[in-house]
Amino acid sequence: MEEHILQIRNLKMYYEIKQGLLAFRKDPIYVKAVDDVSFNINKGEIYGLVGESGCGKTTTGRCIARLEDPTDGSILFREHDIAKIPKKDLRAFRKNVQMIFQDPYESLNPRFTVFQAVADPLTVHAREQNIEERLDAVVKALDDAGLKNPHDLLERFPHELSGGQRQRVAIARALIVDPKFIVADEPVSMLDVSIRAGVMNLMLDIKERLQIAYLFVTHDVAIARYMSDNLGVMYLGDIVESAKTDDLINNATHPYTRALLSAVPIPDPDYEWVDVPIKGDIPSPINLPKGCRFHPRCVWARDVCKESSPEPIEVAEGHFVKCFFAEEMYGSEELPPIPELEKPVPVAVSEEASEDDQ
Repeated sequence: MEEHILQIRNLKMYYEIKQGLLAFRKDPIYVKAVDDVSFNINKGEIYGLVGESGCGKTTTGRCIARLEDPTDGSILFREHDIAKIPKKDLRAFRKNVQMIFQDPYESLNPRFTVFQAVADPLTVHAREQNIEERLDAVVKALDDAGLKNPHDLLERFPHELSGGQRQRVAIARALIVDPKFIVADEPVSMLDVSIRAGVMNLMLDIKERLQIAYLFVTHDVAIARYMSDNLGVMYLGDIVESAKTDDLINNATHPYTRALLSAVPIPDPDYEWVDVPIKGDIPSPINLPKGCRFHPRCVWARDVCKESSPEPIEVAEGHFVKCFFAEEMYGSEELPPIPELEKPVPVAVSEEASEDDQ
């Protein structure tokens, strides 16, 4: 039986919009960044969260790491609901849950050396170590993060490192307190394409070696496929489809998922690209559409989609889709009125990393 290290249930994160002094009698207005999201992450597993910008992926990760206080819902970490923990009691939890941010230059203090940046979590969590033990711990963390000659980097500042080295230092900082879970928010999107694969393979190696679970947030479906064991597709603050990664890629069912996959570039000059149309622009998260929140952009929407919100339908074992017609669409290579819609195509990511980041 799989061991759930994290269980998210009905998670909501609403931000109130300030309306000014003259609007004190009006009802409050909220941006519904995350709206009733539920999923599980197992020990040693990577759960990918993919979707376009503004869909709520990063906010979900920040809520799980308790950088944001959720509006509602529960986040069970080893059966303890950390969504309800007061801020003053969060230190013990944060030792077990660390975060890797998108931009390593922004997430590292420019006035800290590499040694100070990586050792700082040991100070925060009051590890009783002398300077030699702390130095050994930092060097080991840098080595685990794939940095060559870590002793040569200890006195360098972030601006003296390459982008790949900075992100590896950020990974070492997360690893030094032996976390059980890591929230990785677009961890390779700021890196050169030539060194992305090296950092991705490093994270996969850490997962296998240390059995650390990840929430891997990305907008890139190709990277999500390469990294994730399970995948959730977010749209307007909700997960519209989730499954084992290969099942979701090969049997994409929700119209939004199919549209995302059709946008993945294929490095094959003979490949004939087929558009999966969606209409208009993404609606405002302040005024969500009634019924299925994707129906204003869906070319297959029917009357029921405009009136009711669909519940998740299990079209295959572990494959859930929030669409009234999921069973009809699952496994179909053709969706009326587009008879030539093809299956999602394979996505390749280089397995060899450039050494430029060393």
